[in-house]
Amino acid sequence: MSNRFRREKEEEELEQEIEVEPVPKKATMPRNFFTVLLTEGVISKEAASEMMPFIIFIAFLGMVYIGNRHFTEKNIRNIDKLNKEVKEMRWDYKTLKADLMLKSTQTEVAKKVDTLGLREPVEPPKKLMVPALTEK
Repeated sequence: MSNRFRREKEEEELEQEIEVEPVPKKATMPRNFFTVLLTEGVISKEAASEMMPFIIFIAFLGMVYIGNRHFTEKNIRNIDKLNKEVKEMRWDYKTLKADLMLKSTQTEVAKKVDTLGLREPVEPPKKLMVPALTEK
């Protein structure tokens, strides 16, 4: 009885000494929709790799669509900015035109040239008559 216990103990010690390196466990993939679809589901790995060019094409079209949208919004903002600038210039034009019309009236011109010593004539203009020269 004692021999058997000793043998079992010695065998256990030998097994511990010889310890074989454990084989690393294979990494398990997380179970989500895509892994299940590609491993067990409708689409196989080969079919998925065959669809890659189409998927890349769809992604490219999506990027072009987004870029086009940004470009269009930028142009719309620029057009709005130019419209505001045109409105301001129209207002400036109308204001300057009204000022010019006011300043070009006869009374305003008379006030401006009065400082230079020029006055508006009060008498009507006279007609000068030159006698005709006759031949002698």
